[in-house]
Amino acid sequence: MTLFFLITTTSYSQISGCTDKLASNFNPKATKNNCQCVYASAKVKPKFTAKLSDSISETSGLISFDNLLWTHNDHAETTFYGLDLEGKIKKKINFQKLKCNDWEDVAQDSTYLYIGDFGNNYRGDRKNLRILRIQKKSFYTTNPIIDTIAFSYPNQTDFSPKKPHTTDFDCEAFVVQHDSIFLFNKQWTSQKSNIYSLPKTPGTYTAHFKKTLDVDGLITGATTLPSQKGIVLCGYSKLLQPFLVLLYDYKNNDFGSCISRKIKIALPFHQIEAIATKDGKLFYITNEATARKPFVNTPQQIHTIDLSPYLKP
Repeated sequence: MTLFFLITTTSYSQISGCTDKLASNFNPKATKNNCQCVYASAKVKPKFTAKLSDSISETSGLISFDNLLWTHNDHAETTFYGLDLEGKIKKKINFQKLKCNDWEDVAQDSTYLYIGDFGNNYRGDRKNLRILRIQKKSFYTTNPIIDTIAFSYPNQTDFSPKKPHTTDFDCEAFVVQHDSIFLFNKQWTSQKSNIYSLPKTPGTYTAHFKKTLDVDGLITGATTLPSQKGIVLCGYSKLLQPFLVLLYDYKNNDFGSCISRKIKIALPFHQIEAIATKDGKLFYITNEATARKPFVNTPQQIHTIDLSPYLKP
């Protein structure tokens, strides 16, 4: 009887409401988040911007590793470029034995680097989607230890070639958390993003569909917070307006189940492609060179953005 009374009292004492102090409908009395927080529109301005070398005009992935920011192009070559915090190239690693079909993003855990060779925006008919896993200890060696995680989408049954930039089975963003890989795909027509999961061990898998995020844009990069308790996505709209999506206050890797906040970036006509962070406060993003006559001619760049005002505990 006593135990029943305690459980009943506890359940009735919980107050449901928005628990995020940054939300306009924050309820200071709430003890349980109802996942209905409302936010004012927000736009962030980069603190620093610099042009990148012409050799990485198609910068596609970005990661903070071994005191450098590492990026790569998405086609043809298999070189990783180590940048300082001002975007200057300090190191180069060429994986000559690898093939680059369409490298779109890079992620990591404590032991491995993961290269997302899963770009599929041209015809949407790729059957060789894969993630390359590289042992960090062998990253600088002449014979790095590399294995493969191959996958397919559970809901793709039609592999006939499509018109460019129309497929829902393109992907440019992923993260590694705990024992899984999470893909955030890029849906050209619906402007949404499906989330899929994979084991992070070598093998061939059918990805597991988790949910759809209504981001109203194209997701192109992802990074986890150092605490592993949040994810920041980057992307851009059809009119090349870049944005960020903050995902946090979720449980059991159910991203977007609770708090999801979209923030615009004050960089009009920029095709943002990648994002990384070292401390979970200052974020680094890169955009590839974009030319759309007669109005847009944006060079490849790196930017720093302070998100600490939006990621307070």
